[in-house]
Amino acid sequence: QVQLVESGGGLVQTGGSLTLSCAASGSIFRFVTAGWYRQAPGKQRELVASITRGGNTNYADSVKGRFTVSRDNAKNTVYLQMNSLKPEDTGVYYCNALQGSGAAWNWGQGTQVTVSS
Repeated sequence: QVQLVESGGGLVQTGGSLTLSCAASGSIFRFVTAGWYRQAPGKQRELVASITRGGNTNYADSVKGRFTVSRDNAKNTVYLQMNSLKPEDTGVYYCNALQGSGAAWNWGQGTQVTVSS
């Protein structure tokens, strides 16, 4: 089972930026479509960005133009650059491999992002 470790979260003001990292324990990560998910307080976890093994990206409408997902396959790591942050971006951010309409592996601990107004 691949283990996922997210990092880089924190407290920022509206309009600020953060870069999240997700490191996977197995090299298989470089062959999958990876996704960043967000779980806001009291809400279900949602997919906000994904990137294929070849680097094709997709974004939820709510983050399009503000977030950028990238990956370093040599390091089995995926990144999420978040700019122009809004209070509604607050939540715990997780990464995982996409499988069908869900996630392939056990969830990591996530990383908390809090955007103050």
